[in-house]
Amino acid sequence: MTSDVIKTKELTKVDPVFGQLSFDDHEQVVFCNDKDTGLKAIIGIHNTVLGPALGGTRMWQYATEWDALNDVLRLSRGMTFKSAITGLNLGGGKAVIIGDAKTQKTPELMKRFGEFVHSLSGKYITAEDVGMETSDMDLVREVTPYVTGISESKGGAGNPSPITAYGVYMGMKAAAKYKFGSDNLEGKKVYVQGIGHVGESLVEHLTKEGANVVIADINEERLQHVSNSYGATIYRGDDLYAEQMDIYAPCALGATINDDTINKIKAEVIAGAANNQLAVEQKHGAILQDKGIVYAPDFLINAGGIINVYAELEGYGKDEIIRKTENIYNTTLEILENAETNGVTTNMAALNIAKGRIEDRKSQNSK
Repeated sequence: MTSDVIKTKELTKVDPVFGQLSFDDHEQVVFCNDKDTGLKAIIGIHNTVLGPALGGTRMWQYATEWDALNDVLRLSRGMTFKSAITGLNLGGGKAVIIGDAKTQKTPELMKRFGEFVHSLSGKYITAEDVGMETSDMDLVREVTPYVTGISESKGGAGNPSPITAYGVYMGMKAAAKYKFGSDNLEGKKVYVQGIGHVGESLVEHLTKEGANVVIADINEERLQHVSNSYGATIYRGDDLYAEQMDIYAPCALGATINDDTINKIKAEVIAGAANNQLAVEQKHGAILQDKGIVYAPDFLINAGGIINVYAELEGYGKDEIIRKTENIYNTTLEILENAETNGVTTNMAALNIAKGRIEDRKSQNSK
């Protein structure tokens, strides 16, 4: 009787991995554990049809290990489509390290993680993400060549955050052009939720153009710094989603557009840097469409970072990085118009183009 109960529990824990929506036919999921350094990490490799899976490593104190698994699956899937829609010969991958980056990250832990990355023989190439710095990637580089985003002094492209922000800015301007008839953001009320490295750089672009920027973050010190640096207004209300605004820019963690928030949102445009902004892609994308809210697909407009680190693999310089990132403006406009023409959500229009490129390559490879 006891063994039957244990067996039932084991099945309950195992079955959802392959069955849950975020799994989406991942090629490989690697669990990394090292007692000596305290490392607990998961590497998700979603698709390598177009090339090796490239995606950053995020360190976060997840509530449960299942939350960490779901996050890495959603993020690595998003990277597949981000590279495909941007025209890069890369697949989609991501890694998460479970822990507090401020108190638990050590050089030893980062190097041990690098050894796990190295064991995949280049199928996965890592970079920085939330909770990581360029200096952390430099440590990983000491044990594996399969890392990008290392310091410029070491031959890398440096911190990708400013380029990510510039791409989001380009995508936001394109969405404004589509919605308002002009890409001029002067006087537009823009709420930026999350002012880490990318969010701060986005605020800088917006305030320089004369936008009325309101910022929100859980870190009071960051709020004060960004407000003082760029003249942005700190949000002190109770429910950001219910506020009247022209543009909502989610730049923190994903899934902020969900069942609890979507019917409150009064923004005309949603364009931000966060990954996986739609908690349920088809459902919430359709609701935004019905409400007349223009949604700039996150995996398209936040692709500046991967364009930046891809430069290390392909050997192109800053001018080409900027050119490719500025092209996010044109691609965003094309996708918004494609969605309207074909009567689909903007997210689906972008996914269809990305999946089409992957299928074309798969057909070529099979000949």
